[in-house]
Amino acid sequence: QVQLVESGGGLVQAGGSLRLSCAASGTIFSINLMGWYRQAPVKQRELVATITGDGRTNYADSVKGRFTISRDYAKNTVYLQMNSLKPEDTAVYYCNADVRLDWGSKAVGYWGQGTQVTVSS
Repeated sequence: QVQLVESGGGLVQAGGSLRLSCAASGTIFSINLMGWYRQAPVKQRELVATITGDGRTNYADSVKGRFTISRDYAKNTVYLQMNSLKPEDTAVYYCNADVRLDWGSKAVGYWGQGTQVTVSS
């Protein structure tokens, strides 16, 4: 099985910064896409940022220029550096990874348990 464990959430004032981490562990052959999503109360889960196996990144318009996604391929870990945080960034942030368990298998999406980010005004 595969586990994704997130860390780094918390409470921060508007304009502040946080860095989220997500480490994947278990029976992993390879990971292509890794990313961060978030879900605010009474809203649907939305994409924040993704990074591919060859380092291509994609960001939601609402976070471009403020958030940076990066990855440590050796550690199967993805990071999200969040700067200039706004109250509207408040949400539970979830890590996602497309994992192949062995050479012949298709990639399967796994989710972390989520980490709360709260930005006060």
